[in-house]
Amino acid sequence: MLLIECPYCGKRPELEFSHAGQAHIARAKNPSEVSVEAWTDFLYMRDNIKGVHAERWRHTHGCARFFNALRDTTTDHFIATYKAGEPAPVVAGAGVGAGARTGANAGASAGVGSTAAPKVGP
Repeated sequence: MLLIECPYCGKRPELEFSHAGQAHIARAKNPSEVSVEAWTDFLYMRDNIKGVHAERWRHTHGCARFFNALRDTTTDHFIATYKAGEPAPVVAGAGVGAGARTGANAGASAGVGSTAAPKVGP
């Protein structure tokens, strides 16, 4: 069984947790001023990378709190977990690609979907 470390409760079995999507997705301050395309990107477009990815998790059958995790999607290895609202930890040797939205899916120019991507690597 995979153990996931809740930053509030400690290590617990994976069955106690629920995946809640990509971490560090910011909502626009004034959604009514955002274009339909940018709002659609914010609602539906997420990264689906191979490698280290910043994700939101919820300790559903424990403290019920949300937290963030850096997880390698190729090995299912949790590199780090941290409380919601905190920046991602810098993890040496973890590689690149921890949840940064780029290109047409970024939406940052319209004020939607800015991710404050975690700094991963040396």
